[in-house]
Amino acid sequence: MEIALASTPSPRVPDQATLLVPVGSTEQHGPHLPLDTDTEIAVAVAEQAAKLLRRRRINVVVAPPIAYGSSGEHQDFPGTISIGTEVLRAVLVEVVRSACTWARRVVLVNGHGGNIAAVRSAVAQTRAEGRDVSWVPCSHPASDLHAGHTETSLMLHLKPWEVRQERAELGNTAPLDVLYDDMRRDGVKAVSPNGVLGDPRQADADAGHEIFDQMAWNVVRNVIPWPIAAS
Repeated sequence: MEIALASTPSPRVPDQATLLVPVGSTEQHGPHLPLDTDTEIAVAVAEQAAKLLRRRRINVVVAPPIAYGSSGEHQDFPGTISIGTEVLRAVLVEVVRSACTWARRVVLVNGHGGNIAAVRSAVAQTRAEGRDVSWVPCSHPASDLHAGHTETSLMLHLKPWEVRQERAELGNTAPLDVLYDDMRRDGVKAVSPNGVLGDPRQADADAGHEIFDQMAWNVVRNVIPWPIAAS
C-alpha cells in the first residue's frame, strides 16, 4: 500500500486513514541550504513517521506538501515566496475540511516556525468544527533558530547533495527572545545579513540522523496517544 497520497489511486486510499500533511516554506536558508529546506524536512519527517505507524498497523498516508508558508521575515532575500499568515491559515482550514470527508484524522507536520500562528489557528478552528486534527512541529530541544547546525545537519542526513557546506557561514547566534522584536519589525536581514541564525559550520549527518529520528517519533506519539518507545 502506498504511503504517498499523490501516487495512490482513489480506490486504494485506506479506509479511515490518518493523513499527515507536511507544511513547509519557500524561503532563504543562508548561502548554503536550498530554499525548500523546511519543506524537505517536513516531508521526510512525515514519510518516516508514516512508515513507523504502518508497522503498528495504523492506516496512514502522506499528503503532498504545502510548500509556501508565512515567511515575510525573509522577504529581503531573493527566492523567498511568502503567502502570509492569514492566507496560510485559510489554506490549512480548507485542506483539513476537505480531507476530513474521507480521512479519520489529519495531522499537520510543520517545518517552519513562521507558520505556527497559522497552524495553531487553523487547528483550533477545525477542532471547534468537530474535526479530529492536530499538529506537530519539526523541532528539537537543542535546535538553533534558522539555517544553523540543526537544519544543516538534517539536510546533510537527508539530501547531502543539496548542501553547499563549503559556503556555510557563521550567523547571528543570539537567542530568539533577544532577536524577536528587531526581526518582527525589520526582518531577518536586519539581524543577520547572511540570513543565518546559528552556526552551521560544524554540522554533520550523524547529528542530523539523530535529530530526524526524534522528530519522526514525535509525530508517531502524536498519532498514538499512549506511551510508546522508539524501536
